[in-house]
Amino acid sequence: MSGKLVNRYIWLVDTIRRYGRITRPQIDNCWMRSQLSDGRPMPRRSFANYRRGAEEMFNIEIKCDPSTFEYYIEDDGDDSKTARVTEWLLNSTVTNDVLTNSRDVADRIFLEDVPSARRFLAPVIDALRQHLPVRFDYHSYTRSSPTPGVVLEPYFLKIFRQRWYVTGRNRADKRIKTYALDRMSELSIVADPFRPDPAFDAAAYAAPSFGIIFDGGKTHRVVLRVDPVQAKYLRALPLHPSQHEYVHDGMSLFHYDMRITRDLVDHILSLSPGVIVEKPAQLRDMVIERLINSLDAYESQ
Repeated sequence: MSGKLVNRYIWLVDTIRRYGRITRPQIDNCWMRSQLSDGRPMPRRSFANYRRGAEEMFNIEIKCDPSTFEYYIEDDGDDSKTARVTEWLLNSTVTNDVLTNSRDVADRIFLEDVPSARRFLAPVIDALRQHLPVRFDYHSYTRSSPTPGVVLEPYFLKIFRQRWYVTGRNRADKRIKTYALDRMSELSIVADPFRPDPAFDAAAYAAPSFGIIFDGGKTHRVVLRVDPVQAKYLRALPLHPSQHEYVHDGMSLFHYDMRITRDLVDHILSLSPGVIVEKPAQLRDMVIERLINSLDAYESQ
């Protein structure tokens, strides 16, 4: 498939998503203003081909309302991992296309780097798909020398704070562990298929955690007291899928069902002083201890 054709699929999907519902004449007007048109209208057959190609590429359905002749993207309410990956792929592809066509203002667009995706994301996905282990040397930040020859049966991937992580069963330790792709070297796929544990549910395993620490024990009801300004940020970008907001005495109380992990403590501290832990006491004490240690570090200088 040519890059030019893919760009047309992306353009059509992005245009319909931005408008919500849009007629064919409106699509034609948008098309004539785009760089893809070269000043020529979109033929009826081309529109049909782009529509079908976009549906297949992004696993979506572009429907037409017979009463208004408006096109829209069907939302089937599917909240599955497949639907979320498709949505993430669509957003990423559209963003990439927009940036590719914005080179004339590249000196005024500042991006965050995701270094872990460059070398090993593709082979790890291949191993995940084929149920094959990966072997690599691991350069942990907590060790003075790398751990050679780690063999991991990959279970799932997650991106967190511009880094990709793979979680799976370490063959030597017979334990589930998580590794950052950007700390790997000498990665290769091992031609020795493993049988995934049918009892392991990746979504259920990862769901209660914020970040990439998944061994934080049982799930707790976490309650955060949030000031009005910080509450706006949490509404726009929820901390966790379990987030629910309750307003009390002019303050927002955000409730979550999560494991208590170092990643969660770090993030709460980054939101201070606009966020205060109400419950549980264990998490509140961990945050207070970190604050005291930070003050001690400054006072000792």
